[in-house]
Amino acid sequence: MATVTIKNIPDSVYQDLKRMAARHHRSMNQQVIVLLKSSSRSVQMDPEAFLTHVRRVRVKPRKGPLTDRVLNGLKRQGRL
Repeated sequence: MATVTIKNIPDSVYQDLKRMAARHHRSMNQQVIVLLKSSSRSVQMDPEAFLTHVRRVRVKPRKGPLTDRVLNGLKRQGRL
C-alpha cells in the first residue's frame, strides 16, 4: 500500500478531522481514507447513472421554491 504525507494542514481542518474520527470511532488515518474513498466514488460516478438520478429527482412534484433549506433537507435524506 502507498503512503501519503500531508503537510501544512490548517488547524481548523485538522480539528474537524479529529472530531469526525472520534465521532465514528476511527483513527485519523482511517477517517482520511474513508473521506478519500467517498470523494473518489463521487468523482467516478457513471454519467448515465447520474442523469437517471437527476431525471428521477426532477420529475417529483415540489411544494414551493427550491431553496437552500429544501436542498439541505434533501441532502440529509440522501436524496441528492
